[in-house]
Amino acid sequence: MEHARTPGLPFMKMHGLGNDFVVIDLRHGIEPPDAATISAMADRHRGVGFDQLATISADSAVDARLVFFNADGSRSAACGNATRCIARFLMDGSGKKKLRLRTDHAVLMAEDAGDGLTRVNMGPPVLDWQAIPLAREVNIDHLPIDGDPVATGMGNPHMTFFVEDADAVDLARFGPEHEHHPLYPERSNVEIVEVLSDSEIRLRIWERGTGPTLASGSCSCAAAVAAARRGLTGRKVTVQVPGGTLWIDWRGDGVWMTGPTAHVFDGVWRG
Repeated sequence: MEHARTPGLPFMKMHGLGNDFVVIDLRHGIEPPDAATISAMADRHRGVGFDQLATISADSAVDARLVFFNADGSRSAACGNATRCIARFLMDGSGKKKLRLRTDHAVLMAEDAGDGLTRVNMGPPVLDWQAIPLAREVNIDHLPIDGDPVATGMGNPHMTFFVEDADAVDLARFGPEHEHHPLYPERSNVEIVEVLSDSEIRLRIWERGTGPTLASGSCSCAAAVAAARRGLTGRKVTVQVPGGTLWIDWRGDGVWMTGPTAHVFDGVWRG
């Protein structure tokens, strides 16, 4: 005789260029996971494994509300690739071609870009030192840190370094050292950028609370904005990340990011 199993936590596994997520749809009465559950699910050996976790909630003023969490259970105000993946899921389910999505950072516009691609406006970059936030007033275009990085906010804090050879950087050491730099009270995402031309950059990524990732939407946006501010590129660039290609366009209304998405599988967490 089979015994009924205790109901668990339904989830979806998605990724954008290998930047992978667990997505939990709370619109049907599911309780959100606590920090301990998020951390357990993030374990790539004993859990599901992901770079970020996102929840979807109902919001009468927009199409949906999204909340993001890092792999260590801490909350993040922005996650560009997860936003694109969820936008594609919601557009496929509703038949809409454009959406308004509320995040902790802002209400973001998302749209079908054609050819299976999804585009999201990540909003204007944050260029005020207090709002990024930094611990004290400094020149955000030339931080007083070895390597002369740039500071940018994209709903989360970023530190962008420009180097001749991105592969020459020991990311396992360099990433955590700068994630926890005292100038960043909320820690920082770290980007290592190699400029390939005035319209293309190559990027290696260390995400705060997660570590090295194959892609990151907010990091790609921050790196593109930093490159344009330095005069190294124009405002419209192709960004090569370890997982593939994103297209970033810093317009007057915000930083638009376009790329592919994948809904890999659905599951139930019983941890």
